[in-house]
Amino acid sequence: MKAFNFFILYRLPLGIIFLLGGIALGITIGWWEATILLLIGVVCLVTHFMFGPMRLVQEAVEAGDIDKAMGMMNKIAFPKLLYKPIRSVYYFMQSNMAMYNKDLDKAEATIRQSIKSGSPMKEYEGMQYFQLGTIAYQKNDMKEADQNLKKAVRMGLPDKENTAAALLTLASIAMSRRDFKTAKDYFRRAKAQKPTTAQIVSQIKEMDKYISRMPG
Repeated sequence: MKAFNFFILYRLPLGIIFLLGGIALGITIGWWEATILLLIGVVCLVTHFMFGPMRLVQEAVEAGDIDKAMGMMNKIAFPKLLYKPIRSVYYFMQSNMAMYNKDLDKAEATIRQSIKSGSPMKEYEGMQYFQLGTIAYQKNDMKEADQNLKKAVRMGLPDKENTAAALLTLASIAMSRRDFKTAKDYFRRAKAQKPTTAQIVSQIKEMDKYISRMPG
């Protein structure tokens, strides 16, 4: 695993070295003998620009090392050359990083680029719209938040925690509009997910105090 990570991290300079070595070997001895070196060099360069260090970024995020993840992301000089599903993940993670830094404008711009790049799977597409809706909610754009969160729930989210979070936000939006019947329905559906994340459980307990007093 470490050897593969080393390859991912250094395949650009390795590709250049193999190409230069292949060219030198071709000129001095023969191009047939240089074929393997040239092929390895091309593979290194193509995979570098098509896939980038996204595997290392994901590992850093899973380990909770956000600074390392951001450093790896910054190594991608030409994101538009990334393979489309990888490009979509790249922009999605850029949006996550921007939200972590409370830069909502960048978070919105990059999640829209992620959506534009397509989605590797249906649940991931739901997460894109969940992210867009969450950003709109934080920017106090309730109409945009409502539309995108509903779309995310319709498309499906990968787990009960995200589904519950989306439904709770929709309940909160309905409450702000004094649409108590809809708020109660979203809240009931959120509770039915039986989330276990401490933050979401706390939100449910807090909202339950207000929901129980509502008419409708």
